[in-house]
Amino acid sequence: MLSDDVSRIVAARVNDPGAIAAAADRRVRATSLFGGHGKAMIIAADHPARGANAVGSDPFAMADRFELLERMCLALERPGVTGVLATADILEDLLLLGVLDGKSVFGSMNRAGLAGSVFEIDDRFTGYDAETIAAMGFDGGKMLARIALDDPATPAALANTARAVDELNDRRLIAMVEPFWSFWQDGRIRNDLSPEAVIKSVTTASGLGRRSAYTWLKLPVVPDPEAMERVLSSATLPALLLGGEVEDPEAALASWSRALKLPTAQGLVVGRSLLYPADGDVAGAVDRAVSLL
Repeated sequence: MLSDDVSRIVAARVNDPGAIAAAADRRVRATSLFGGHGKAMIIAADHPARGANAVGSDPFAMADRFELLERMCLALERPGVTGVLATADILEDLLLLGVLDGKSVFGSMNRAGLAGSVFEIDDRFTGYDAETIAAMGFDGGKMLARIALDDPATPAALANTARAVDELNDRRLIAMVEPFWSFWQDGRIRNDLSPEAVIKSVTTASGLGRRSAYTWLKLPVVPDPEAMERVLSSATLPALLLGGEVEDPEAALASWSRALKLPTAQGLVVGRSLLYPADGDVAGAVDRAVSLL
């Protein structure tokens, strides 16, 4: 990130905090959630707020905010990228940089379930709320919903998620729910990515809230194409496919391509694997993902 850009962000935060709201007011909103390819291509960067800064062998890759912003700006300028998902601190930096015109914007809502903590399932809403998402002119909010049958914090976490779904629905904003069937193992939360577990997470998340008209799902891709068809057939809610951290980029691209052909799949929400590709080519990684759409 150029020092002039960093200085401009810091100067606004110090001397003119109202510049953030002003930038949100003058932002040109997206006319559609979809690009010319008919799908959504959203860049995700809400990981650091959960203390999840690792990419590959570097435990603090995403902790360098200047570098993260530089990579995000590069990704957002690529043709076919339709939107961004992040916490307030990152989205406000991007607003001050003026790079969110014409993009759909989703605010990350619950980040208190810090990665590796004993309270990870008790994922309270410490980020955006529906009122602020609406006031900023954003398109929706995203929430992580981990369902652990062996953790008594699960019912409260689901109730809080349902409340957020309701509050977004009341404002006709998208509630992007990212469900996982999870369990404790050796003192850490693990996500069960078997088709059966993902299907249970889908059917559970689909029923959260008093209405589902504006609920979308953010789902992992399971390796077996037939199983992924079963996953995406377990609800009629629109689904965005998440990327996660990818060890084999070519295998990931192939699995995304197959899943995107299914009727409820509406696009991709990808973060680390595009922002921090193994070869360092952010533009190339984003362009390859967009080509699938």
